[in-house]
Amino acid sequence: MSDQTARIEQFRKMAEADPKNELGHFSLGKAYLDAGMNGPAIESFQRAIELNPDIAKIYQLLATAMLKENLKPQAIAQLTRGVEVAAARGDMMPKNEMIAMLKDLGAPVPEAAASAAPQQAVGEGQVLCNRCGRVNRKMPSQPFSNEQGKLIYEKICADCWREWIGMGTKVINELRLPLADPKAQKIFDQHMREFLNL
Repeated sequence: MSDQTARIEQFRKMAEADPKNELGHFSLGKAYLDAGMNGPAIESFQRAIELNPDIAKIYQLLATAMLKENLKPQAIAQLTRGVEVAAARGDMMPKNEMIAMLKDLGAPVPEAAASAAPQQAVGEGQVLCNRCGRVNRKMPSQPFSNEQGKLIYEKICADCWREWIGMGTKVINELRLPLADPKAQKIFDQHMREFLNL
């Protein structure tokens, strides 16, 4: 079994074990897209959006799969919605990438993208969270002492981190990840970054 097939199988099991797991469907869609299986990728991304319409990156990947299937009008619709979601949440990177894709396709860029989301004031002990897009309370300390821990501390609120702890446990159990194995740790870290929108 190739690495790609193993990944697809792994994420398919995760999505089936917990049909409401947006991360499982998102990761399965990405694995399908990487394998050139655009039809199943589209289905997985659409399911992930049903579960959580606020993750801007999903719209970009869904549009990419649609373009590979010559579904240009549908891809433009997804990119337009994705730009609006990203603009509302202040997700600059996916927003700019989707705007560039819309321009390449000769499609209009939504007005929401032109006017940046109003800056929210971040007070003492607060953070503008990358996952939920809101100013929320900060974690009491870095979750890890490395660079990744510092990034999470600076970009993720305490509530979203607590959500990840629950999801992270599911990821470990459903994928049977032995975290002492560097390969398993890499898979876990990838899930964490995707869940936290980092």
